[in-house]
Amino acid sequence: MCRIKENRPQPSVEVADIFRMHADQYCDKNVLTPEQHKVINAIKNCRTSVLGGHTHQCDECSAVVCLYNSCRNRHCPKCESFKAAKWLEDRKAECLPVPYFHVVFTLPHALNNLVLYNKKILYDLLFQAAWETLKTLGADKKRLDGEMGMLSILHTWGQNLGVHNHVHCIVPGGALKKNGEWNSSTKYLFPVKVMSKLFRGIYITTLRKFYEEGELKLPDKLTDNLLAIDFDQLLNELMSNDWVVYAKTPFASTENLLNYLGRYTHKIAISNSRIISCNDHEVTFKWRDYSDDNKEKVMSLKPEEFIRRFLSHVLPKGFMRIRGFGFLANACKSKKIQIIQKQLGYELPKLEKKHDTAELMLKLTGKDISICPHCEQGKLQYMGEIRSQLKAPDTS
Repeated sequence: MCRIKENRPQPSVEVADIFRMHADQYCDKNVLTPEQHKVINAIKNCRTSVLGGHTHQCDECSAVVCLYNSCRNRHCPKCESFKAAKWLEDRKAECLPVPYFHVVFTLPHALNNLVLYNKKILYDLLFQAAWETLKTLGADKKRLDGEMGMLSILHTWGQNLGVHNHVHCIVPGGALKKNGEWNSSTKYLFPVKVMSKLFRGIYITTLRKFYEEGELKLPDKLTDNLLAIDFDQLLNELMSNDWVVYAKTPFASTENLLNYLGRYTHKIAISNSRIISCNDHEVTFKWRDYSDDNKEKVMSLKPEEFIRRFLSHVLPKGFMRIRGFGFLANACKSKKIQIIQKQLGYELPKLEKKHDTAELMLKLTGKDISICPHCEQGKLQYMGEIRSQLKAPDTS
């Protein structure tokens, strides 16, 4: 007799479980965007029979294993690692033998409410202001006198799932001059105070322009203290305060850089591994308090508050949260990176062949999904398809 085993090892509690228990009630009481509805449904159905899949049979013990399809939604905790691994493979050919600086540009929390009502336009502006800051300083003849490169990754959350809008920017140490020469910057990028003032000025100037042209949707309360009619006052207060720009020391090696990118590029608001428990009254999860010496703590939220915080980080449909600028922009990076590599005498390491799904999972988790999970000896042989109960999932 064939034994059937579903190959879905997972933590005891997942975001999907929280949605299954509480999302219907939350949706009945709150107005959600189409993107938020799609995220809830995708996560609930990920790697279940609802999305279909395929069956395999062990050639040793004859057990039948059902492997269900992933939702591929970029907000799903189950899909993030696999996407990151595939993306990272493509970045290896773009490495340079130079220090890589890590710069973080953060929006003041006073803008959080305005951003929630204008996600696309203000996230776009965050990317652009960060790039204009580095681009302006890099082009300065007294500094690098050339075109810089920047790979930037948008994060909108803090460890407690609150809103914390910032971009992580990976910046190669140097610039490509107009004559095609590479100008290196090995130990030092730019003064943090200079970057902070320039970033603040660029963002506020453009924000004021959006407001004057009527492109912003204003919430009834801009902040806890200011109403929508106080927009000019908000901008004046923001200009009078320091903005946070954080520059870390350069990565010690290309390997360290790639390891960092693998952890951060496709990260989402919370991973399943951080969730401790969920019941009718609360969701409990682990978080790190960076303001208290990076200590790990435990937080409990009402289910509706947990869902609200999670969904506040859902991006607009089609929004690109990983972007390249300068000589790392998609349109020109292939040609310009080769020019820089040649000047620096950099011989690209022999790249590994592209991994298939099974090889990537083995690399990521150490688990060979082609081995029977029942007897752990035989190989799984494809039997047939499990048809999806839905249309093709939306991966936006």
